Amino acid sequence: MAEHSQAGTDVTTSVQPAADCDRLGFLLARHGRIMNVRLRQALGVTGLGPRHAATLMRLAREGATSQQNLIEVLATDASALVTILNDLEDGRLVQRRRDPADRRRHIVEITRRGASAVRSVERAVAEVEQDAVTSLSEAEVSQLQMLLSRLHSRQSEAECDSD
Repeated sequence: MAEHSQAGTDVTTSVQPAADCDRLGFLLARHGRIMNVRLRQALGVTGLGPRHAATLMRLAREGATSQQNLIEVLATDASALVTILNDLEDGRLVQRRRDPADRRRHIVEITRRGASAVRSVERAVAEVEQDAVTSLSEAEVSQLQMLLSRLHSRQSEAECDSD
């Protein structure tokens, strides 16, 4: 950008435009895409995508639960979860059964094969996470995780990601 001095000659001034790529939204989107690619690559050895892996990990941690509860804790819609569960059931990683107390409800539980897959998933995810945070201290990693968990997003995961 040029300005005119009092003598009428051009003087070049350096004006730094706002670096849009440094805006929080762009940084989160960029790093989200990078982590998504890295997770997909790492999970490739398990044959699972991120949403399948997250569902299995949740079931491993919480045990048998209702399909409705999974919809809520995974913040996904029913049709997306059904697709994920169908895939996991086809791979014999989970099983669904009717709740004897309420035949309208499905109970979902992880199988032994699913539990074994979770161990592979956890190793793959741990490697990706470790690589991503090598320049951060343990306290910074904890703070980052806490801050990201508090972020509010209005879009459901199903609207943002196809797995």
